[in-house]
Amino acid sequence: MTASGAAMVFLFRKQSSRSLQRVLLGFAAGVMIAASMWSLLIPAIEEAEAMGMPGWLPAAGGSVLGIVFLLSMDYLLPRFTPESFHCKEGETSRRRTALLVLAVTLHNIPEGMAVGISFALAAHSGDPSLLPAATALAMGIGIQNFPEGAAISLPLHQEGMGRRKAFLIGAASGVVEPIFALLTVLAAGAIQPLLPWLLSFAAGAMLYVVVEELIPEANLTEGGHTGTLGVMAGFLIMMILDVALG
Repeated sequence: MTASGAAMVFLFRKQSSRSLQRVLLGFAAGVMIAASMWSLLIPAIEEAEAMGMPGWLPAAGGSVLGIVFLLSMDYLLPRFTPESFHCKEGETSRRRTALLVLAVTLHNIPEGMAVGISFALAAHSGDPSLLPAATALAMGIGIQNFPEGAAISLPLHQEGMGRRKAFLIGAASGVVEPIFALLTVLAAGAIQPLLPWLLSFAAGAMLYVVVEELIPEANLTEGGHTGTLGVMAGFLIMMILDVALG
């Protein structure tokens, strides 16, 4: 899905892609908000209570850890903003591109973890209702990855990069997600007591990306309410998926 979104760079001119970019960023934000609530935080609270601990403790503590993780990444690496695609004085375009891809890739790690944790929780709990919920989360993250891929490749092309290279960089940013999903599933048996914390960690990290980056960038440039409408559309679609499948 990330690669499919990155392929939008072949379909739009530089000028016409800016409005599309706002809508797609907003849509991704809406999906991530809904996924964080229904597919991560609520299962984390329920799993914690089943273990005999206060549900709010891992929900709040894990979310804080996820926020701190990405906050640390923002200090160490460039943030994903339109200015990220400009080279600073004395900085080569190759180095800027490498840092940008690394930053986006690290931001995608919690999404892969979220899908892996959800399926691991469904497998270990034995609750038949959790498998459809995990499937809904995987579908929602996949839908969200489509605009995420476009949100990387389109600005790169706007700043003068060739379409093919912009597409490859956008597609490569999503490779880390299935890798970390599989690693999380494989490790879930040994870390089952930590599942509520890991679910909340992924939720906190995803909400941080939404508030810090996606929503501000979706509404930063002139374009009416397109970014806001994208958020609402993404939220509603993810909610429908989660409720219908869960």
